[in-house]
Amino acid sequence: MTEPPTPLIRVSSIPFPDAYVLPEKPTAAGPALDAYRQSGFVLGSDLTLFEEGMNLQLKIVRDASSSRFRKHPYAALMGLWSRTFSALADGCTLATRGSYGSCAPLVRSACEFIAAQHQLHAAEMELFIEWLATNFTPNVEHKAFEFGLGRYFAGGTLADDVKLRRVYRPASELGRPSFGATTLLIGPESNNRRLALSFADTSFHVGWAELTLGWLLALCERQLAVAVHAKGTFAIHDDTHAAYLAFAERVEEALSRADRCSVEEIEEGQYKRYLAHNVRRAAGSAPKKILL
Repeated sequence: MTEPPTPLIRVSSIPFPDAYVLPEKPTAAGPALDAYRQSGFVLGSDLTLFEEGMNLQLKIVRDASSSRFRKHPYAALMGLWSRTFSALADGCTLATRGSYGSCAPLVRSACEFIAAQHQLHAAEMELFIEWLATNFTPNVEHKAFEFGLGRYFAGGTLADDVKLRRVYRPASELGRPSFGATTLLIGPESNNRRLALSFADTSFHVGWAELTLGWLLALCERQLAVAVHAKGTFAIHDDTHAAYLAFAERVEEALSRADRCSVEEIEEGQYKRYLAHNVRRAAGSAPKKILL
């Protein structure tokens, strides 16, 4: 079997933030500001936990920032991890400002980035190494510099990782232009008498806030799981591993709350459907179920 070529390119030092802080409040008055305030009041513990998880990610990045870790597998994971981190941070900003419908595509992308990291590290790193070795050259025909797209999709991990799948599938469906998903996100009070749609609404919705922040917490835990199990690529100390285990336990506790809004994949006949539990706009409202 022919060995893939060895890349000659070196990995430079990767800059990263000193810390993650939760989104600042919007400057303009309006529904987004109210959503921000109510998010902090109703879901303050979720936001605090999310901030802790994001900063634990940065601790692992910091611990692996010395030159001895800067190898090609490190670059493969760090590139995807950077995209995950940004997607989670941006998703939190949107969620706390009431832009819930815009979060689903970010969540879906973050799932794919996390799955790709795991699958590369576990079994397919040679695909990245081969791409690295055969690109970054001039393209004479187009007078351009060749990056090469390097298509990669970790479908196996997305199917096999139960925690990731629970987020990926409903977030993917809600992020697409399906009629039911669109109406649910922008007109959740619609019924058989009226279609109650909104346009670019950023009003607080406790159900969507719980669902979205729950997804972000779940993905923060999955990203940390990938990192702490990539020993050798990253410097995972005992205290870091213990902090991850404690964080994962708290995330599981938060997501298991019986009154939390969640989406469950069910089977009806030959079709997969999605059952949303505890959908309500305000904390004191009666919860309802919605079937997509």
